[in-house]
Amino acid sequence: MMNRRHREDVLVRRNVMVETIPTGQPVELEQGMLAQVTQALGSSFTLLVEGQLMRLKGADADAIGKQPPETIAVPEDLHLDDLEPLVWETLRTCYDPEIPVNIVDLGLVYRLEFQPADEADKVRAVIDMTLTAPGCGMGESIANEVCDKVLALPRVADITVNLVFDPPWDRSMMSEEAQLALGL
Repeated sequence: MMNRRHREDVLVRRNVMVETIPTGQPVELEQGMLAQVTQALGSSFTLLVEGQLMRLKGADADAIGKQPPETIAVPEDLHLDDLEPLVWETLRTCYDPEIPVNIVDLGLVYRLEFQPADEADKVRAVIDMTLTAPGCGMGESIANEVCDKVLALPRVADITVNLVFDPPWDRSMMSEEAQLALGL
């Protein structure tokens, strides 16, 4: 989470749906509510509202007076051989809303595989990923974000994201950069 001095106070400018953290329950924020942006990474914002952390989708950034986050530049003539690095780059735009490190550097992505799809020049992506804690309520939300982002890439016809818990995640799975960012 961001240091308190880096938090930004914002006013909710229109009613908007968010997800509570860590349960993932949908809640509507009403116009005129005060919030603090505690994290603005990837394609979402983590807000602190009345003592509760909440996740706001980047597509709804205007509700707090922000611009939607930029997306990855994708070449129109993407060759299948260039797809894997692009998928990994895309996965690095997905964040656990409680931790300011992307899911790849956290070590949450265990497998990325491509299988033939019914459509020519397209593939089916299969991703095995885990969570920092098996009971994390944000798991489905993070998996849905992964699905949406990877499925939006050219040459991806279908995707399956499997939430797995074997082996169990631990801090040793994080990249050095992630450990440094978290002060570990």
